[in-house]
Amino acid sequence: MIAVNFSEENSWKKYNNFSPLISIFKKFHPLNDEIEKRINQHTFPISYKKNKFLVSPVDRNKYLFLIVKGVVRGVVKDGASEVTTWIAVENEIVGTIRNLWIVGNSEEYLQALEDVDLIAIPHVLSEYLYQNFAEANVVGRKMMELYYRSAEERAFLCRISSAEKRYKRFLLSFPNLINRVPLKHIASFLAIRLETLSRIRAKI
Repeated sequence: MIAVNFSEENSWKKYNNFSPLISIFKKFHPLNDEIEKRINQHTFPISYKKNKFLVSPVDRNKYLFLIVKGVVRGVVKDGASEVTTWIAVENEIVGTIRNLWIVGNSEEYLQALEDVDLIAIPHVLSEYLYQNFAEANVVGRKMMELYYRSAEERAFLCRISSAEKRYKRFLLSFPNLINRVPLKHIASFLAIRLETLSRIRAKI
């Protein structure tokens, strides 16, 4: 059995009385009533203001987060500098990738770039669903395929030698981010200087 329960009487009132995670999972595979019940009981809504950290190295890694509204970035520190490793928006699930599904500390930060509404998904729930429901494993596999392809695109993006070509590829791969994310974070994501990015944008 799952050891924790975060459900409250009116937790899902603003979401038509069920966790938005259910709708996301159903895009990949039908769910039975017991899975939906578990998700409603053990996920919960949470919000953060713009620029706040969802997770930092001082926190224990206990959750994944479904983004219902807003933008979140992953960050690691390189001395005094910040490196933006990924950027995610609505209907994406995010977490500290370096210790995914492991309850422990991480050197990674998760930061809200807008006011964000999230659904917290305890790792203990993910483990329970994988262990007890074949459907959950199908959903997990299909979602991991999408995230693996996205990770491959990020890896390729950062290996393009020309900064201008890198930015043009960014516009093709992530067109929804350009007007929502500060340029300094896009520059960090693309591993180029902010001044260089500004010159490229002025040119094209």
